[in-house]
Amino acid sequence: MNASNPSDTTVHPYTREMAMIHQVFRRESRLLAELVQEVRPADTARSRILAEHWRLYSVGLHTHHTGEDEMLWPVLLPHLDLDAEQVLAMEAQHHALTEGIAEVQRLMDRWQVRALLEDRDELAEALRTHHRQLCAHLDEEEREVMPLVALHVSAEQWHAVGERGLAETPRDRLMIALGAILEDASPEEREEFLATESVYLA
Repeated sequence: MNASNPSDTTVHPYTREMAMIHQVFRRESRLLAELVQEVRPADTARSRILAEHWRLYSVGLHTHHTGEDEMLWPVLLPHLDLDAEQVLAMEAQHHALTEGIAEVQRLMDRWQVRALLEDRDELAEALRTHHRQLCAHLDEEEREVMPLVALHVSAEQWHAVGERGLAETPRDRLMIALGAILEDASPEEREEFLATESVYLA
């Protein structure tokens, strides 16, 4: 129930799905660093495959963060006082992550052309840095901000954020995205997520 209005019968948003989505970004950012590090020098076929995977990953992360910045935080902030600093910290961390992503993209563009050893190692280190920064951000968001969302954001407002993400996902990648979210989920999480997301997937 929305704590800001005791008479409101709206159910809590299913914020557990946020942690499931975050797990995709944690996993893929870790794997990208590992896979890039393993590419043999001059293997441009492999470097281009991973560059495309990075592109899809970074577009997905950008869409996720933009949805929060434009649709979730503006709904949440009016309900907060001292806790507002937690949400403002999320926005600042999004900007910092965007700068890191731009640096990875620069290094990725250079590496994929010739797959040179020195370019690979610099790129892999940038990807590891991105992974660490991202995980710290996601951990803090889940720990500090999602409980506030559960208290102050209605299920309808929460669904609007999900619909925004769905609308910006290419139709031919919807099932791939769903599989990525469910890959590390427990049986209980899969059941709950599919029941909740059926309104989007219908």
